[in-house]
Formats: sequence, structure tokens, C-alpha cells
Amino acid sequence: MNHIHTFHPEMKNQLRKIRETLRLPECILRSKSDPDVTLYYKFFNKTVIGSKYLCVVVKSIANDYFILTTYFTDTKISGGLIWRKTKK
Repeated sequence: MNHIHTFHPEMKNQLRKIRETLRLPECILRSKSDPDVTLYYKFFNKTVIGSKYLCVVVKSIANDYFILTTYFTDTKISGGLIWRKTKK
């Protein structure tokens, strides 16, 4: 978490939103630059910096998963679609 707090100080105290994004993402994209990295996105109306998507970047190595970084963003980075939540 040190990297995240150093480079994205707005992520401090956002563990609940990070967990929610991993459990209930709106979409999951594959990284364009690393096939072992996936990006989980969820939109939040209220964040410390306004209405934003939360992106949680996850790396997988030999069935071991860890978070590389997290950040709030206005847009999703284009990449290979793995999964998208269907609208009701």
C-alpha cells in the first residue's frame, strides 16, 4: 500500500471501495502491455475527488494475485474486454 499512498494519496482510506470494485466490478479489462495484468473498474458517484471510476490494477503470476496500484479516473483505459456487467 505504500506505493499507492505515495503516488495516489487520494486512495488513503479507500479500502472499502477497493474491495467493492474487486467483488462487484462493472467491467474487467486486460492490460494492453502485460497479459498477466487485469484492470477492474467500478463507478462511484461520491469519491474524495468527485464522481469517478475506481481502477484496481491486479497482476497474476502462477495463480498468485496482487494489486499493483489503484486510482480514480474519468475514463477506462481501452484494453481487451474480459467481462462486463450486463445492464438490467
